[in-house]
Amino acid sequence: MTILNPPQTETALLEPAAALEARNIVKRFDGVHALNGVRLSVRPGEIHALLGENGAGKSTLIKILTGLYTPDSGQILRNGEELEFGNVRDAHKEGVVALYQELSIVPTISVAENILLGEQTPSRGGVVNWRALRNRAKEQLDRLNQRIPLGKLAGSLSPVQQTMVAVARALATDARVLILDEPTAALTDLEITDLFAVLRALRAEGVAIVYVSHRLEEVFELCDRLTVMRNGETIITKPVVETTVNEVISTMVGRPAGELFPERSTATDQVVLSVEGLNGRRVKDVSFQARAGEVLGIGGLAGSGRSELLRLLAGAQKHSSGTIEVAGQLLPRAFGVGQALEAGIALVPEERRSQGVILSAPIRDNIAIANLKAVSSLGWVSGRKISNLSRQGLTDLRIKARGPGQAVGQLSGGNQQKVVLAKMLARKPKVLLMDEPTRGIDVGTKAEIYRLIRELVAGGTTVVAVSSELPELIGMSDRIIIMHEGRISGEVPAASADDELLLSYCYGRVD
Repeated sequence: MTILNPPQTETALLEPAAALEARNIVKRFDGVHALNGVRLSVRPGEIHALLGENGAGKSTLIKILTGLYTPDSGQILRNGEELEFGNVRDAHKEGVVALYQELSIVPTISVAENILLGEQTPSRGGVVNWRALRNRAKEQLDRLNQRIPLGKLAGSLSPVQQTMVAVARALATDARVLILDEPTAALTDLEITDLFAVLRALRAEGVAIVYVSHRLEEVFELCDRLTVMRNGETIITKPVVETTVNEVISTMVGRPAGELFPERSTATDQVVLSVEGLNGRRVKDVSFQARAGEVLGIGGLAGSGRSELLRLLAGAQKHSSGTIEVAGQLLPRAFGVGQALEAGIALVPEERRSQGVILSAPIRDNIAIANLKAVSSLGWVSGRKISNLSRQGLTDLRIKARGPGQAVGQLSGGNQQKVVLAKMLARKPKVLLMDEPTRGIDVGTKAEIYRLIRELVAGGTTVVAVSSELPELIGMSDRIIIMHEGRISGEVPAASADDELLLSYCYGRVD
């Protein structure tokens, strides 16, 4: 790390030095601007939201701020001094630490060892001082008001406990700037409340926090200021209290927030999916119909049976009784995923990373593996057909990738979701089941997913989509079914639905 001459500007003399500042950062990859004059300034004792669509440049900026990338031009300042980070260790020495959505917790060692991992481990002559290690680890957990057993294996902790351990590790390195990338993605509402209490306590200690999230309701509850990026540039920075959710969305996507959801009006009277008396482990006596050209939204609280219903329809879980018909074809009593796909039912699962794609495989292989009949003949797989099919998917779904050969794990979350969609849409399903179709992706990509859904139903496909977000359920659906304790508690046209009515159904008020 190199410390350069501190700047002497009028602004710097009038205002306290920022805990971390990026000025006019430029970064190119293969001649293409990933960042173009980006600016970000976070103050001591501030929680500052960094917002933008997938591909806006947030991740590239974070990697520059933490020493993973070197900027082509621009300045990084810490407490008014210009710095050059040669690597992550340099950033850590200056108290700048990032915690990513995929936490770097070592599951096979204890909580205490995780907190004081690496250079922080107290030792002499290669021998670990276990008493000192436990005492120092306990100090960091006490600082966070956490009572996690120090000797417990980190792999057995809950998601929020693992997050707390990662924060404690950062504090053990004397972090004064903490960058959190989607920290609540795997947390429950109660766990999010616990995390927010910790972050507010750190803010009170003077720690500067950069908070990256697609959940705007969290930003407005927690953060002091926000910065919005779009297409590798800084668009606005302002106090949270001086803006609104709609303004932030419009700034992120470059168009009014009201344009996120396309117009409805493609539903027909033709019944494509008919379900009668369906029962599963949680689902109880569920009956409904879905029509060609219709988006049927399914809502309900966690544990209401909404996701299980999709698994039953897709053959991923066996039903105990009831019938399922697709375009007049009665599915067998104990059908599986393969039979459902042949009948025209395709499922886009909620957990795309573990269930929807093979992260280490290229895009073309992910699309081909679900469409072997389309890319093979007489037992021979055609590379040309795979290439054509995958390039068609890239074009139709506007997947941002270098090409069909790029590994899916290298794509943003929104583009991974599009790959899952591409491989299922290549089958031309009669019924497309989507479980939380926009979870974990930015509002711009959400708008693209909604557009794709509307294009599908306009072509006659039936879409059945589960969502835990009531505004999304209302905006993307033609008709909404709400489940409560495994049963349908209410049904309403989306055009006449509101949050209050849907919530009453979620809590069991039956028509």
